Amino acid sequence: MFKNSFRLTDQQVETMIGNLLRISVIIAALVVLLGGVIYLIHFMGTHPDYRVFTGEPRDLRTVSGILRDSLTIHSRGIIQLGLLVLIATPVARVILALFAFALQRDRIYVVVCLIVLTVLIYSLSGGRL
Repeated sequence: MFKNSFRLTDQQVETMIGNLLRISVIIAALVVLLGGVIYLIHFMGTHPDYRVFTGEPRDLRTVSGILRDSLTIHSRGIIQLGLLVLIATPVARVILALFAFALQRDRIYVVVCLIVLTVLIYSLSGGRL
């Protein structure tokens, strides 16, 4: 029934992964640049007080907080969103490779991709699954 199933060549997989990496890094850079410009416009002329350390606000420590701040055009939230896109790039690359290897019916690399994806998600979650 599925004799002529969709197959990807190694060259097509490499091209897709290369394009994914290139596009996601460009998007991340543009988002960080936009946030940086907004930040500079908003805080132009102010001087930071380096005598007292203040960490990031709580709303910038979670994905939902970053998205909320980005949607309300807060510069720090937009910068964090760009960094979040950059961090998500390797995860997207492994997921794309996983699907490509599954289409190629390459079981060994599917298992390897699943292991790598599990390690990535575990490490990005701070070791809390």
